[in-house]
Amino acid sequence: MKTVSAVAALLFAGQVFAQAKEIRIAHVYDKTGPLEAYAKQTHAGLMMGLEYATGGKMEVLGRRIVIIEKDSQTKPDAGKAQLQAAFADDKVDLAIGPTSSGVALAMLPVAEEYKKILLVEPAVADAITGERWNRYIFRTGRSSSQDAIANAVAVGKKGTSIATLAQDYAFGRDGVKAFKEALAGTGAEIVHEEYAPQQTTDFTAPAERLFNALKDRKGRKVIFIIWAGGNPFKIADLNPGRYGIEIASGGNILPALAAYKALPGMEGATYYYYEHPKNKINQWLVAEHQKRYKSPPDFFTAGGMSAGIAVVEALKKAGGTDTEKLIAAMEGMSFETPKGRMTFRKEDHQAMQSMYHFKIKVDPNVAWAIPELVREIKPEEMKVPVRVKQ
Repeated sequence: MKTVSAVAALLFAGQVFAQAKEIRIAHVYDKTGPLEAYAKQTHAGLMMGLEYATGGKMEVLGRRIVIIEKDSQTKPDAGKAQLQAAFADDKVDLAIGPTSSGVALAMLPVAEEYKKILLVEPAVADAITGERWNRYIFRTGRSSSQDAIANAVAVGKKGTSIATLAQDYAFGRDGVKAFKEALAGTGAEIVHEEYAPQQTTDFTAPAERLFNALKDRKGRKVIFIIWAGGNPFKIADLNPGRYGIEIASGGNILPALAAYKALPGMEGATYYYYEHPKNKINQWLVAEHQKRYKSPPDFFTAGGMSAGIAVVEALKKAGGTDTEKLIAAMEGMSFETPKGRMTFRKEDHQAMQSMYHFKIKVDPNVAWAIPELVREIKPEEMKVPVRVKQ
């Protein structure tokens, strides 16, 4: 009996030692729910980012990287519980995710409670690196303000009246707030804000209110859409053109860009389109993704890859997984991504990064509308407000 116990103890000790040698990372993301397509891309990109940054070894500092997947189901309570389980039960060193801004906001206090880093990718709401932020939060994903400032460059022209359509939760409301701030001084004016439930499929009633707000205005008239999932561009089927109203929006994933075919010439700004950045990491991503998945990398694939690279570079710089050393290493850290160089701003840990001004081009031989590059908007051009209480 003693021999059996001794063997069991040795096996357990071996397991503990093996785990200590691992770098354990949780990816808590919305594997199921309305943002599933975005989440799937993020995970694929994350794994490719870790692969690229480690030269295919999937280890750093001589320790194997282990990714533990958790499904937040696009539900705030589930995301919070899954992150708690990752830190308490799975003993992860840090976490990445989630997709939904609402889920992310529920997860932020958990990182602070366990004193472990949560690298947010790709949730967008400003509050994540704003009033709800804590020092354990970093974000490679773009913020609502970065989206807004870039889109203000594209559509914020003098004499333009804008009505916004957004989802009625953190992503939509933060997006409109930031867009309104970004438009200040451009001569454009937001004259109406329309919010609809996340799962809306019939846009007839919101469209009627948007049309009424704009139809009698003079000058250029634009409905600007801030939406994740679904197809709010069905509004175009209701013929806003009869009132001289245009539709505008930011970028999106390739399947969603199919709906943009109804909007040739539309201008906006996007986080990523695979033909825009010109650098060796993006070249690798495009070639490898095409080889493995028979399609170009998409919007959230690039974000996931950026997160993976950031984690590896931070671990190398910190020399290990100690949280305080990681924070010190990451504050002000610059790293290369498929989008070019990103830098974690010290004040709020938001990654400063390029955005891309586009104009929609329709090619009958391409399944989606092409967001043709007008110009890259560099990080130093975007005066992104620091929203953390100093």
